[in-house]
Amino acid sequence: MRILHTSDWHIGRSFHGNSTLDALEQVLDELVAQVREHSVDVVIVAGDVFDSSMPAADCYGVLTRALTGIRETSARVVVTSGNHDSAARLGFLAPLLEDGVHVLTDAAVVGTPITLSDEHSPVHFYGVPYLEPALVRRTWPDVSLRTQEQVVGHAMSLVNADRAERGGRSVAIAHCFAAGVEPTPQLEREVRQDLRQGSLDVVPLSDFDGPDYVALGHIHGRAELAPQIRYSGAPLHYSFGEAHKPRGSWLVDLDADGVTDIAWLDLPVPRRLTVLRGELEDLLENPAYDAHIDDWICAVLTDRLPQREPMRRLRERFPHCATIDLQPERDGEAADTRTYRERVGRGVPDPQVIDDFLDHVRRGERASDDERQLLADVISEHRAQATA
Repeated sequence: MRILHTSDWHIGRSFHGNSTLDALEQVLDELVAQVREHSVDVVIVAGDVFDSSMPAADCYGVLTRALTGIRETSARVVVTSGNHDSAARLGFLAPLLEDGVHVLTDAAVVGTPITLSDEHSPVHFYGVPYLEPALVRRTWPDVSLRTQEQVVGHAMSLVNADRAERGGRSVAIAHCFAAGVEPTPQLEREVRQDLRQGSLDVVPLSDFDGPDYVALGHIHGRAELAPQIRYSGAPLHYSFGEAHKPRGSWLVDLDADGVTDIAWLDLPVPRRLTVLRGELEDLLENPAYDAHIDDWICAVLTDRLPQREPMRRLRERFPHCATIDLQPERDGEAADTRTYRERVGRGVPDPQVIDDFLDHVRRGERASDDERQLLADVISEHRAQATA
């Protein structure tokens, strides 16, 4: 049996305010082509099919076309829900989908597999959707469930109990944060600050012992935590922080005894993500940046002073400039750590008040000599009017 492991499609997610639907559909078309080219038998989508619990209507069109394309290759599909999905809505769709598409969202049936067969014997696919502890306590009232570790550990105990009874080959599918990986900064926004290696919500790898292969979702970069435990990552870049990470899926081969081979299949990147750093005028004029005109751009501006209309000017050269990060370069002198209010008190001369204000809002750049002269003239004129 040949399996394609993908996850985290996040249909409907925006990229710095820009729609990603067309780009994602292009990538999913290529994924369907790979399913056909490599004679894949089963496609796994390990959670976060949608980016929202209430996706827009055009998001359903993207999903429908992708699933239809996969089924036209004769491959079957096993989908689980993630923390971005609405398990109830995906579960409601399940009976309406055509034969060969299995959607697993219900905690009550964790431990009951979807069984698909090849020429050797059955393969049991166990879905563990994203399980929120507060919601599954009603499903398993006799078990203490306060953390993701406890919930996934209990779910996998049900999986392994059923495996022991059924025997044969098995694949587990889970959407969680497993030990051994770190989230992309500011990307996996569902991963709270306390979700770090060693915390209670991190699921230990030992919980996934048993199945022949464990297909994980939740982290957007591919990762191999153990030979049989892997994240595929998302098929599209959703953050500049992951620009260096390849996009694709794992191709997993099973024979009568289990996994025989795992290979990575790259997916195309519709538009590269590039971070350019420098002063605004250099980014606008330097021919060295011509190669990035069609990229998604994050412009890190190092100008000492704020520039006028930087986004408009950048987009004249880079139409897909998505965001600007201001990181002005300063001299090596120690910065004044006092707040502006602390620096401005009674008895401080007006020119000093304004100079301190400029120093504060410019992050260390005080008034120039010309600006000081202009400010002195304005203050003098104001005082003259006030005493006239």
